[in-house]
Amino acid sequence: MNDVQARAEKSEERIGRNDRFPEPLAGRVALVTGGAQGLGAAIRRNLSEAGAAVIAQDVREGKMQFRARTLSAEGGAVGTRRLDAADPGSVADAPQDIVARHGRRDIPVNDAGTDLTVSAEEMPIEPWRRIPDVNLAGTFLAAGAILPRMRKQGGGRIVNIVSTAAKRAWPNASAPHASKWGLLGLSHALHAEARPLGVKVTAVISGDSRTPFLLDRPAHIDQSTLQDPTNVTHAVRFGVTQPAETVIPGIMVLPTRVTSWP
Repeated sequence: MNDVQARAEKSEERIGRNDRFPEPLAGRVALVTGGAQGLGAAIRRNLSEAGAAVIAQDVREGKMQFRARTLSAEGGAVGTRRLDAADPGSVADAPQDIVARHGRRDIPVNDAGTDLTVSAEEMPIEPWRRIPDVNLAGTFLAAGAILPRMRKQGGGRIVNIVSTAAKRAWPNASAPHASKWGLLGLSHALHAEARPLGVKVTAVISGDSRTPFLLDRPAHIDQSTLQDPTNVTHAVRFGVTQPAETVIPGIMVLPTRVTSWP
C-alpha cells in the first residue's frame, strides 16, 4: 500500500466515525463585530452553539448587552464589549482586552457595517468617508491588530462578511460599493498573506437576508425574496471548522429568489 492509499484509508476511517467533529469550536474564542442584531447576532448564536466562547462587539452597547443576556439565558457562552470599527484606538485595544480576559482570540468575524443610499451628486463627503472607515478600514485595522497574536498562537481563523454589493452595482450606493469591493479584495489579499502563518481567511459573500439592515428601510422590500440569516451563519461555521489542510477563501450564500445578483 502506498502513502496515498494509506492516507485515503485513514480519511475514510475518520469520515465513518460519528465523532469526527465533536464540538469543533469548543475551547475557541470568537469575536463578532456588529453583534448587536441581525446577521451579527445570528453568527454569534451559531458559533456559541458550536461550543465557542463568543464576545459580541458593537457601537450599540445597550442593545448588544440585552441580546447577550438573552442568548446567555439560552445556554450560550457570551461576553460583550463596545467597539467602534472606525476608531483605530478602539480596534487596537480589542485584542489585548480579549486576550487578557480569555487567554486567546481565535476567530474574529468582521460583520460591522454601515451604508447610505444617496446619489453621488448628493452624498456629503463625511458620510462617504465614514462608510469605508467602518466597512473596510475597520477590517484592515482588526487584521493588523490580531495577526501578531495569531502568529504566536500558531494560527487562527478570520471571517470577513462581505455582500453582493462587492460583485455588482446599483444606483445611489457609491460609498457602500466602493467599501465592499475593497473588502473583498482585502480578504483575498489577507488570505494570501496570512496562510503561511497558519491563519485562514474566509470572505462570506452574503445575499439579502431578513435582518433590520434591510427590513428597517422605508422602501418596501418583498420579504419572500430574502433568506433567513441563519442560513448564512452555517457558511461561517463551515468555513471555520475545516480540517487543518483545507481553507475556504470565499463562499457566496444567496436566497433562491435573489434580487441582488445579475
